Amino acid sequence: MIATLHDQRMRFTELQQRIPGISQRMLTLTVRNLERDGLVSRTTYAEVPPRVEYELTDVGRTLIDPAVRLAEWAVEHNPDIDRSRQLYDEQQPSER
Repeated sequence: MIATLHDQRMRFTELQQRIPGISQRMLTLTVRNLERDGLVSRTTYAEVPPRVEYELTDVGRTLIDPAVRLAEWAVEHNPDIDRSRQLYDEQQPSER
């Protein structure tokens, strides 16, 4: 969410399209929590139909660099994580 909103405002449907696999319910909860935490701002426009846009606050923008570093770490270590998961799964009793 933080990386998706980097340097741009987005509508809810745009966010949902750019975040693969997220359900409408999970996106709603995430946006509300980020807004509550002061990381995302919500702007409602008095139009028909109403338009709502989300963007990072100044505090939210401070998360961009750590989020990018975390994503880079995840990409670098994904093979290690996959191996660990496979080994773990092999050691677990079969569910029948």
